[in-house]
Amino acid sequence: MITVRQAAERGRTRLDWLDSWHTFSFGDYYDPEHMGFGPLRVINDDVVEAGRGFGTHPHRDMEILTWVLDGQLQHRDSLGTGSVIRPGEVQIMSAGTGIQHSEFNPSQVEPVRLLQIWILPERRGLPPRYDQQVVPLEDGVLRQIAAHEPEPGAVRLFQDASVYAARLSPGQRVEHALEPGRTAWVQVARGSVRVDDTPLGEGDGAAVTGQDRLAITAIDDAEVLVFDLSMRHG
Repeated sequence: MITVRQAAERGRTRLDWLDSWHTFSFGDYYDPEHMGFGPLRVINDDVVEAGRGFGTHPHRDMEILTWVLDGQLQHRDSLGTGSVIRPGEVQIMSAGTGIQHSEFNPSQVEPVRLLQIWILPERRGLPPRYDQQVVPLEDGVLRQIAAHEPEPGAVRLFQDASVYAARLSPGQRVEHALEPGRTAWVQVARGSVRVDDTPLGEGDGAAVTGQDRLAITAIDDAEVLVFDLSMRHG
């Protein structure tokens, strides 16, 4: 079964420097019908204006992934990490027992667009950590970007979950098999696709349950993320 979460139905935070769409409840946006999907807790589609960003703020007990779609994002944290994240790179920050960080658009001209993703950890009180990898994306290939036991080029998640990304040209198709007891969430970052026979546009998401596989076919140039999840998360 495929259950669609349409882009226009998401929550929204709009400030003079930030335009953020929330697939699940976040901040001042609260919807008891959309509190997450299994261990997947947050998908925020953020556009940060040039020269602006999120000041230093704390997190704990959360696996935080950043996937940049356009532009670049500068990161600093209390572990001493300083980096810039660009399209084709994935960042993981395990907040664990506590971490502080800031995120800033270093460009004085171009906005940055990113997906900020939160996944509940397998247990509380993990040590904080940071990692960033260049993902060897190829058009028409569903590539793992994060997992509990990651492939080369992916980052490690402290949760029984895997995250995949694909860039697709019109007509290109990728498939993903689901083991028994697992579900998937598909998020369309840009463009439009069909998940099996269900059309999804930019910003749409879909829960896939009770299936042993799913197929994604691009309607036009598209970029999608697929979350392979255990519903028996810790």
